[in-house]
Amino acid sequence: MGQTFTGLLKAVRTRTAPGGPAHQAPAAPAVLRLCGDHLAALAASGPMDPARKNRLVASIGTLTTACSPGEDGLFDALLRTGQHALEAGGDAQARFALGIAVEATGMRDRSKGAWRLRGRALDALGRSEEAVQAYERHLTLQQEPSSSQDIARRIATLRALRRCLDDAAGLLPDGEDAARLRALRDVPAAEAGAGFADVVRRRTAGRGMADPAVRKLTGAYAAHRRLLDRDRMADPLLGGTEPIGVPALRRLVEGRTVCLVAGAPRVLEEERTAGSALGKLIDGYDLVVRCDTLPTGGDSALVRTDLHALTLRGDAPWTGPGWGRPAGTRLVFGDRLADWRRALRARLVPDAQDHIGDASLRRPLSDPALIGEDGWGTRTTTAFTVLRLLDFLDADRLDLIGFGLPGQLLPREHAWVTARATHEDETDLRTQLR
Repeated sequence: MGQTFTGLLKAVRTRTAPGGPAHQAPAAPAVLRLCGDHLAALAASGPMDPARKNRLVASIGTLTTACSPGEDGLFDALLRTGQHALEAGGDAQARFALGIAVEATGMRDRSKGAWRLRGRALDALGRSEEAVQAYERHLTLQQEPSSSQDIARRIATLRALRRCLDDAAGLLPDGEDAARLRALRDVPAAEAGAGFADVVRRRTAGRGMADPAVRKLTGAYAAHRRLLDRDRMADPLLGGTEPIGVPALRRLVEGRTVCLVAGAPRVLEEERTAGSALGKLIDGYDLVVRCDTLPTGGDSALVRTDLHALTLRGDAPWTGPGWGRPAGTRLVFGDRLADWRRALRARLVPDAQDHIGDASLRRPLSDPALIGEDGWGTRTTTAFTVLRLLDFLDADRLDLIGFGLPGQLLPREHAWVTARATHEDETDLRTQLR
């Protein structure tokens, strides 16, 4: 990798030196300067996904070659390099992509691809008004509107995000918080989300959720989060699977009896025993919830799972076998958003579930629009996460089966359950929360 950087940087400096080759494309000197500056910064930058970094460096190498006299393909190399820079992620790469896009639109003002790249780079930098202008220029040049539906959706999303922030600022008296919300209109998405969440936490801590303005502010934040989490391109539904958010999940549990079943071997063995009291008890609930690894084996099809929750753990990418065990609804917890989406696309199995939780449900404990509690950490069990979510959604009756057994919950989680349990029966391994 070091030799690649050194060789490319040397080539850039040679071509931009005084007295260098003549008859280059007019944009070539500026492009070479952009590449040289970015390569120098990239060599000194922090960690980056190796595959994306290598792809970006290779694209820059191709681009510098295309800048040589007599070489063709400079414009196509510009678009390809800008795309790879955006895929690599980070502010530095987005700024590099924007510089590339400016040169591309300067070369071909009527190129819809160049204006699309420019819009995406501005979008990644949080410059939403300029991004909308670039996207609209792309749409003007696009002769097939059906080919740019994702751009039209993105324009609508960017405008809706600004309205959310304006509406939220209008709920607050003029002051530091209102000014901060308005300033978030033109910052990158991650920074905007974190800044909005910070304002919501501070106002909630100061006034409490009983305050009408705080409730409206929380609603505006929830809408803002959903817009931030919305994919720029519509996800194809896998085998008829329907994404559901918080309102749909609330309707699923509303007025129903719910049991969360532990995955302990003792519980599974008793449940599988024909005519067992535990099996009849579980079958009597309207909604049966299980976590992480579902039962397997010859009679596993007899074990009912209405809602399956699991957590993506370890470092991304979260590769692994597909989630093929049938479940009515599947909830997948994990962060970061881009890695979470990739895991879903790679591991959801068509027809294995009717519903999949959308991005608004991927981190319920820390999301201020839902439970919004810090400090639980990455080791929090899936069972506790889904338990808190179901409790927040006001399930009519919520029982735990087998969670009194050792090792099912972390000590802090077990203390939370114990403090709120209304009844515990060791005979049928049941803990009632309401």
